[in-house]
Amino acid sequence: MPSIKQALVTLALLAGMLPLASPAAAEDEFPGRKLYPDVATLSLEQLHARLDEVNTVDVRSAFEYKTLHISGASNIPLADPEFAAKLAELRAGNDKDIVVYCNGKTCMKSYKAAQKAAAAGIDRVYAYDAGIMDWAKAYPKQALLLGKPLGDAKRLISKAEFKKHLLSPGDFGERIAASNALVLDVRDRLQRDSLGIFPGRERRVYLDDSKKLDRYIRKALQGNRGLLIYDAAGKQVRWLQYYLKDRGVRNYAFMKGGARAYYKEMTDDFLGGK
Repeated sequence: MPSIKQALVTLALLAGMLPLASPAAAEDEFPGRKLYPDVATLSLEQLHARLDEVNTVDVRSAFEYKTLHISGASNIPLADPEFAAKLAELRAGNDKDIVVYCNGKTCMKSYKAAQKAAAAGIDRVYAYDAGIMDWAKAYPKQALLLGKPLGDAKRLISKAEFKKHLLSPGDFGERIAASNALVLDVRDRLQRDSLGIFPGRERRVYLDDSKKLDRYIRKALQGNRGLLIYDAAGKQVRWLQYYLKDRGVRNYAFMKGGARAYYKEMTDDFLGGK
């Protein structure tokens, strides 16, 4: 028989009177909090409650922002050399607190953005570190997907659906050799090496160059050709999947882990062959 104390604790948990997660569990869920202990954070519920009284800033790339972002959020990429100056300009426009966010719980950009703001003397900057995906799932009516209200969280592409379009670096290379697919290197200017991985086969396009990207998509669709796409680390392509789906592309695959995984596999094969 449970004791009276155990019964009271159980009732309190069911009623939501006691927290379900310990501070240690929160650190495991949000690894960045331990790495950036001086950064103040807001939870999903706290940001939702204060959304109309804060300046919400998406610090991801312009492409990620255009794909999916919190309604009313502005975009100041952390990689922008004028990041701190633009954040200061935003603060000068009104005296609201600033909340920065990025992709999710393992993304460090929101912490780095808050840290950079503090270094520039901009106070009252908080990191909403649960990220855009948790927000879109919880509050789909307050999220924009490709410029239009998301409305229903079921429109989000699941991890399982994303994984269906992933090929290992080896399989990706074999698919190129065995097909007439268009091969696209979508790494950004900072990530791209001087040479592509598949010279003579691939085309280079930046994700924020929608005109060029659309040109390749039309070429693939009109020629009944697939698209084989890789980025730097296999993360940007997940956002690209929404764009491809919106354009009616069905025959496509991404390199799992991106160029980084490709080079690692080559290195492992070389060392293993010695």
